[in-house]
Amino acid sequence: MVGIFPIIDGFAQNDQSEITRPQPELTKQPLTITTKTGKKHQFLVEIAKTPKEQEVGEMFRPHVPENGGMLFVWPGPQPSNMWMKNTLVPLDMVFIDGHHRIQAIAENTVPYSLAPINSRGAVIATLELQGGITEKLGITVGDTVDSAAFEPDQSTVSKGEAVEIGNKKK
Repeated sequence: MVGIFPIIDGFAQNDQSEITRPQPELTKQPLTITTKTGKKHQFLVEIAKTPKEQEVGEMFRPHVPENGGMLFVWPGPQPSNMWMKNTLVPLDMVFIDGHHRIQAIAENTVPYSLAPINSRGAVIATLELQGGITEKLGITVGDTVDSAAFEPDQSTVSKGEAVEIGNKKK
């Protein structure tokens, strides 16, 4: 997530502190997207685990590596609503369903925009990638996403902590 604030039932949630700088780099894990034709694309993505990590997401970062990004794993299937508040660069937001398939992609999201970016249904995770990379690599709805972060012992947020963050869901 990049430049996002938590949103629950349409209301922004935060700890009253204004986010003014990028967060330190988070723990990274490999993630693979396999297209319907069998082509595998490898990424090394940061895992946003805590509500604060998810809230800050990719805010204020000047670039996202071509093989990098950030993964937000939700406590269970739920709608994901994101925004681009304080996000300096375009992102491709990839919404992943309970079968680890891409349900929707928002390509080249607009930096700094507060417009909601919606998953169009319940998802278990949202993946933020460099803007334009999904088109460049031929990644489309229906492709499969594999990551150890989807395993139960790798859960990132407990059920009571699920929040959506402006441009990202937390």
